Amino acid sequence: MMARRDRQPVLLLHGIWLIGSAMGLLARRLAAAGYAPHSLTWPSVRGGPDAAIATIRAAAVHAAGDGPLHWVGHSLGGLVALETIRRHPELPPGRVLCLGSPLAGSLVAQALARYRLARWLTGRSQPLLRVGIGEPPPERQIGSIAGSVSIGLGAVLADFAGAPHDGTVSVAETRTAWLADHCTVRASHSGLLFSGEAARQTVAFLRDGRFAPTPTGRP
Repeated sequence: MMARRDRQPVLLLHGIWLIGSAMGLLARRLAAAGYAPHSLTWPSVRGGPDAAIATIRAAAVHAAGDGPLHWVGHSLGGLVALETIRRHPELPPGRVLCLGSPLAGSLVAQALARYRLARWLTGRSQPLLRVGIGEPPPERQIGSIAGSVSIGLGAVLADFAGAPHDGTVSVAETRTAWLADHCTVRASHSGLLFSGEAARQTVAFLRDGRFAPTPTGRP
């Protein structure tokens, strides 16, 4: 068994309306792969990114200790991870893996923004979800995993025009020109947290900075 001090730490950030325990299965899989996962509950709706970033930064410093720190964020959690690192470039080096994060902006969030009574669903995180991440933090390898099982209410709110999506975020919304690598797995938006293949690809990216080949070639 690898000693804990030899395990590279990974900070896990949940998505909107969730708590840290939502990342539990993925955390256990990362631990089994030799990492030291740290799940954080942060205020994704009422507080929003601006209120949470100081808390997330403190958690990152504590988790990293004297070494590097990797990040894994689901949906909004991926956006907030990147925004935290962008605002605090002094944070320890490490890779960032986004699971179903609308890096290019979310059509669902844009649709919700048109309805006053629906805005509470995204709360103070709405601007970041609508716009996404324009400029990534410098000198970071960033990977993105998209889901392609279209189970979810997102298609009711947004017109994905037949494009593949995970029920909440389209595959296209998870892509940007500055990614180190991108792959798609058969999972819904929430299912990305439980997918064995998503976990396998997460480990591959944290280890190598690229995703693993599938039996049919590149993911």
